[in-house]
Amino acid sequence: MLAVLRVMAVIFGFAGGAASAANTAEENAVAYVLAQVVNLEHEGSIWAALAKSNFRNMNLSSQEVLAQDDQWRREIGTGDPALIGLVTAVSASAYLRALVQGSGGRITEIIVMDALGLNAAISNVTTDYWQGDEAKFLETFPKGAGAIHKGGIEFDESANTYQRQVSVTLVDPITRTPVGAVTFGIDAAAFP
Repeated sequence: MLAVLRVMAVIFGFAGGAASAANTAEENAVAYVLAQVVNLEHEGSIWAALAKSNFRNMNLSSQEVLAQDDQWRREIGTGDPALIGLVTAVSASAYLRALVQGSGGRITEIIVMDALGLNAAISNVTTDYWQGDEAKFLETFPKGAGAIHKGGIEFDESANTYQRQVSVTLVDPITRTPVGAVTFGIDAAAFP
């Protein structure tokens, strides 16, 4: 999409116009998320949730991951959210909910994923448990420290809004090894 805007800008003589605005909106959203990640990295509950989730899930087979993902989907909206409850009850999830609530509407959701791409902490219930097959995980955690994935603007069912997702690898502050990833859903209207 960005490439199309750039070509149109050149054809119509608006180099720096629409393409620049699109670049600026994306750059501003990414800068905002990176500032939030710095704060997140100082929150002990995030590291505790990642350690717990990585330990609990490290020996799961791919079939078990898919079975848990199916269980999560079945639990949505029911009175018995056993698996969902494991994730929403951790203090890191409460911290993420507070971040979303304190963002003035800029952040629509936050998902912290473990080394398999399973939810370790969430600000609100996601449509699925396993993010490991999605670009937000595949373009970050496996690529190591410093990896950033910038998604396009899309309607997100979990957040019930148009948003851009920005994801980064989370690196253990002591060992400097990747331990998970985080995705911030950013309201598209907050960064026009």
